[in-house]
Amino acid sequence: MSSTKKSFVKRCSKSDIFNLLVRMVRAPSHPGILRQEEGVVRELDAFFKKHTIETNIVEVREGRPNLIASITGSSPGPHLLLCGHTDTVPPNEQSSEDPFAAIEKNGRLYGRGTVDMKGAVAAMAGALTAIKKSGGLKAGKITLAAVIDEEMESLGAESLILSGFRADASIVGEPTNNRIAIGHKGLEWLRIDFEGRAAHGGTPEAGINSISAAASFVRMVEEDLIPEFKNRLDPILGPPAINMGTISGGDQPSTVAAHCRIELDRRWVMTETIEMVFEDLDGLLEMVRKKYPGLKTRVSRVPQGMATMFHGPITIDSKHPVVQAAQRAMQDFDLQGEALTILPAWTDGALLSREAKIPSIIWGPGDLKLAHTPEESIELEDVATAAELYAAASLYFTRSI
Repeated sequence: MSSTKKSFVKRCSKSDIFNLLVRMVRAPSHPGILRQEEGVVRELDAFFKKHTIETNIVEVREGRPNLIASITGSSPGPHLLLCGHTDTVPPNEQSSEDPFAAIEKNGRLYGRGTVDMKGAVAAMAGALTAIKKSGGLKAGKITLAAVIDEEMESLGAESLILSGFRADASIVGEPTNNRIAIGHKGLEWLRIDFEGRAAHGGTPEAGINSISAAASFVRMVEEDLIPEFKNRLDPILGPPAINMGTISGGDQPSTVAAHCRIELDRRWVMTETIEMVFEDLDGLLEMVRKKYPGLKTRVSRVPQGMATMFHGPITIDSKHPVVQAAQRAMQDFDLQGEALTILPAWTDGALLSREAKIPSIIWGPGDLKLAHTPEESIELEDVATAAELYAAASLYFTRSI
């Protein structure tokens, strides 16, 4: 066992981290409530004040603040960002337990946000305080940024970037079962409107059926576009993907449908550009319009799917210092056999990497399969391990050990 692990475990109180996580879970932070993330930030702020770490609270929207906390070394060195979001998705209607009770059973904590991603935020906060207790940094700087709104428009990450914040690398704590993810695909939520012409169901030839046109578009996606994706295979992220998420249209059975709308999820990779994403759809829609003369179509982004910045894909070189620092930390805890991975979801790491030019990895406790589910829960020992890993990786990256 390395000295890094021994020194961290000795100076980091698991109970402090677990209590912080419980308090954050008991502070609901999902869309639809006033001052959405404020309660979580209040708990984080109190935690850092208890450990004499100064914070900077920045209102992004009223009652929706980012929290920034930093520790700085006694000599120059690299700056590492630990980033996590404080918002969650709403509770599931079918939840049998109170999603905000934060109940512990057999070493697992149950509740909304335990996995996505208050567990990682608590671990990052614990890592920062543990390093300070152990004597602080010899070099460099570590900043924790707890940001709002990742589940919707990423307003918090955008605000952080637009403020001019920069670092040499970042660790985004989304759930990866504490495996190091070196990338993920981009994400576009797109809406396609088909405008036809209403007519009586007994004389359908007098109208333009937008539902039939939408169905033709879906067939073209499946038969023409998806097979093309294999020619855009990304060596790290794999092929692009597209999913038809919702469809709605028409007024009633005896009327030719004048309007139909499809909303889809498009995952794009580093071998593509955002222009290609839209050109693919425009090309198919042109063929649909030729098949249905007089049909009008429009492609737009789903409202609240993003604020201003593209939600693109990211990868990072496995030889980058932040990847190597994380791998060294894994070795300290006898986890060196865990291979690098990619994340199937999208994260704020893409904005940090693409917009702020901060190379990023995704690395955190919890199983993504449990995120957004009625059974959302996390192993408390995995949270403790994440705190230890974050601390060790931070020290390696900033060259403090």
